[in-house]
Amino acid sequence: MKSRDTLIRLKRFHVDEKRRQVAQIEAMIAEFERMAADLDREIAAEQSRAGIDDPGHFAYPTYAKAAIQRRDNLKQSADNLRGQLEDARGALAEAFEELKKVEILEERDQHRERSAENRAEQAELDRIGAHSRA
Repeated sequence: MKSRDTLIRLKRFHVDEKRRQVAQIEAMIAEFERMAADLDREIAAEQSRAGIDDPGHFAYPTYAKAAIQRRDNLKQSADNLRGQLEDARGALAEAFEELKKVEILEERDQHRERSAENRAEQAELDRIGAHSRA
């Protein structure tokens, strides 16, 4: 039973680690989206100040061009992270299933042990009862 206890602890650790990975990726996506939204506001403000909103215009603000590139990179990074997030969620689901399998085996073994103990106890009580009648 000791080895199964160790296995359960290991599986729980794996599940917790996968949860942390999922949470970390979700936080990174949220941060990238927040940064992209901030850049959108800065781009709009810069375009408003310059009075030019066409990036192809020769006098379009350089800062706005750089901000657009950075925003696009952030959005692309967030999209890439979404793929990693799906993979991490799949790994979490697998780790959780493995943990449940081991826990079910442990519960089944404990139930068998309790049943055997109950049968032995009942047999002892029956023996005592039969011995006291005689």
